[in-house]
Amino acid sequence: MTILNVQNVSKRFGGLTAVNSVAFSVEPGEIVGIIGPNGAGKTTLFSMISGFLRPDDGDVHFKGRSIRNLPPHRIVRMGLTRSFQVVQVFTDMTVLDAVTTAALVHNPMRKAIAVAEEVLETVGLAHKAEETPGSLSIQDKKLLELAKCLATQPQLILLDEVMAGLTLAEAQVPMGIIRSLREKGMTFVMVEHVMPVIMNTADRIVVISFGQKVGEGTPAEIIQDERVREAYFGEDSHDHH
Repeated sequence: MTILNVQNVSKRFGGLTAVNSVAFSVEPGEIVGIIGPNGAGKTTLFSMISGFLRPDDGDVHFKGRSIRNLPPHRIVRMGLTRSFQVVQVFTDMTVLDAVTTAALVHNPMRKAIAVAEEVLETVGLAHKAEETPGSLSIQDKKLLELAKCLATQPQLILLDEVMAGLTLAEAQVPMGIIRSLREKGMTFVMVEHVMPVIMNTADRIVVISFGQKVGEGTPAEIIQDERVREAYFGEDSHDHH
């Protein structure tokens, strides 16, 4: 069964249509990339899928059920989690505390701690468990962001520019973890600006420009697509190097 089905969703803010009738679906165990220029509506789309914004039109189905009217915490409980930039809640909170907090969605405290410890092992941060998130390197902060997602024990993770700020070399670590999680059956939808990351990781790519879907296909197909190149790089891209 299709795990996520985004059905012609639209979102308007005042007179501006941020997302205009976008539709795509995701199969279990797939990595789908969403790309497009800044301001294309990608984050708005993610907010509608994760319950932070309600679509003005259209619907979102997760595991065969409409989630368009559900609040974010209910959607997380169903198994759909969205990444956020790491938020430092309390200055004395440790890395383990931050991940444990996410694990409390499904578990009582003792079990949540065990889940958090296991997740920190998975992402390679177990040795940093007692450090504060603020003291981590940017790469480790990204791994912490992934760990917090995993701690909610999801089936589908929406990753919103989780590689932002990383060099291509640094991005290899989180990408390797994402690939191995997918091998175990987890599903990912990623908004990403680092094109080599998306091109080397996604099974399929959806391209959004000015709030509309302008292309969809495998990375190889997307690179060849004239409309996509126009939307993404602009026709006069040779003037702006």
